[in-house]
Order: sequence, then structure tokens, then C-alpha cells
Amino acid sequence: MDSKRELARVGLFVIVASVLLIATILYLSGSLSSGLVPYRSYFKNAGGLTPGSEVRYEGGPRIGRVKKVAPDPKDPTRMEITFSVEPDTPVKTDSFVKIESTSALGENYLGLHSVASSAPKAPANSVLPSKEYVSFADIGEMISGLGPSAQTLIANLNDRVVELRVTLARVNDVLSDENRANLAGSLDNIHGMLRENRPAIRSSLNHINDASAKLGPLLDDFKTTSAKANDLITHIDGMVGEDREGIKDSVEKLRQTLTQANELTTRLNNLMSANSENLDEIIDNLRAVSSNMREFTETIKTRPYTLIRSSSPKQHEPGGAPPK
Repeated sequence: MDSKRELARVGLFVIVASVLLIATILYLSGSLSSGLVPYRSYFKNAGGLTPGSEVRYEGGPRIGRVKKVAPDPKDPTRMEITFSVEPDTPVKTDSFVKIESTSALGENYLGLHSVASSAPKAPANSVLPSKEYVSFADIGEMISGLGPSAQTLIANLNDRVVELRVTLARVNDVLSDENRANLAGSLDNIHGMLRENRPAIRSSLNHINDASAKLGPLLDDFKTTSAKANDLITHIDGMVGEDREGIKDSVEKLRQTLTQANELTTRLNNLMSANSENLDEIIDNLRAVSSNMREFTETIKTRPYTLIRSSSPKQHEPGGAPPK
């Protein structure tokens, strides 16, 4: 009898422990939860999520669990994740989900986030937008993709380092002891010139200041003249507007006068062209007459007696009477 009681107790303990274990597993997996609201989302990479993975709101405590992780029947390149959350969770139409982890070595969970508190509540079984999960493999591929660019960048840096080395060598040549001594001597010469020419420079600056002071009244006079010119233009415009017909007649008469003057000039040009040879001869004669008149004038000035008697007296013959 004692052995049967022991066996019954052991069997009862095993049954109770099994029931408790199954209930705990079902509770942890969310199968025993009632009244949860289901939602869906899609990811290119499920990030290792499995049915029973936790769902957290804004990184806080667990609010639900993942129900299903399977390929999307409409698009095999992405995974469909179905999850359920507690009914009092503020899931809005602008909420989104992403795969997160509490630490670098921790398990991934599905994080639920909201944007605006004023957005309406999302209905059950609605599809929430997702932000793609970036795994270490994706990071490795990104780094591998940066390899050629990094090599090009390193090559460019090497070229720039060589150019910088050449530049530094040139700067060192410019700043050599000899050049520095020459620069110091030039500065000393400049200082000496400034000390010697300081009065002249000061005088020049004073003249510039005086000219600047005189420039103000000159600008004022220019402004006054400009204002007067504007008034004159305004008056002229008024005169043109008031006596437009008279001005038109005057302009027409002026145009006719200019036309007649042009015609007269043309005739004179033609006359000059036709009689150019005669004019040249007349001019030559006038030059000869002018030369003769100049000689005659010089003769009158130097020998005025030639007007009374001949300019060349008769020759005296020996033994004869002197000329009278």
C-alpha cells in the first residue's frame, strides 16, 4: 500500500508539474493571452525574430508577442511578421515598427513607435510601416563596398601629401636665412624711408584731407546744378508739350535750311573740283605777287630813295664830269 501511495504521489506531482510547464510555455508564447489586437508589418530582413519574440512599445516593457514570421506570398523578397499587442497600447495610424535589441549581444525584439499623439488609433489587422533592420552582415557589405572608394581616397591623400611636401620645401626655401635677412633689410629700409618722409607724408595726408573737405561743397554745387538741370528739362518738356506745333514748324524750317546748306556745300565742292587747276594757278600767282610785294616792301624800308631816283647810279668814267 505504501508503494502504491508513493507511486500515486509521484505521478500526481509529474502531472501537476507538466501542466504548470505547459501553461508557462503557453503563457510565455502568448497563446493564453486573450483580447490581444493583431497587426502586420513587412521587413526585408526579419533579424532573427521567431514566433514568441517580444514586442515592446518605445523600448519599454513587453506589450505583446510575435505570432508568425513567414515569407510574403505576394513578394518573396520580404518577410511578413504578424504580431499582437495589448488592447490598451496606443497604436496609431502613424506608428511604425523596427527590429531592435536591448544590447549588442541581446536578443532582438520588435519595437513599436508612434510619431504624433493626435493621430487616430490604427484598426486591428492593419499593416504598420517598418524601418529596415541593418544587421552586422549588412554593415560588413557596406564596408566592403567602401573599399574601392577608400583606396581612391588614400591614393588622393598620398598625392596631396606629396604636393604638401613640395609646398613645404618651397616655403622653407622662401624662409631661408638669406631671404629672411633680405626681408629684414627691406623692412629696415622701409622704416627708414617712412621716418625720413614722415613730414612729406603728413603734408600729403593734410592736402588729401583739405581736398576731401572741399569736395563736400563741390558735391553740393553739383547737386544744385543737377537739380537746376532737371528743372530746365522739366520746363523744356512743358514748352514742348504746350507749343508742339510751333516747335514742329521750326524744326521743319531748320531741316530745310540744313538741306539747302548741304546743297550749297555740295555745289562749292563740285566747283572747287572743276576749277582745281585754275585755283592752283591763281594761288601760285598770288604767292608770286605776295613774294614781289614782300621784296618791294623790304626795298622801300632799306632804300627809300629808290622812289626818287634809280636804284643803280651811272658808272663814272675817268676824266669825265661827275654825275649830277
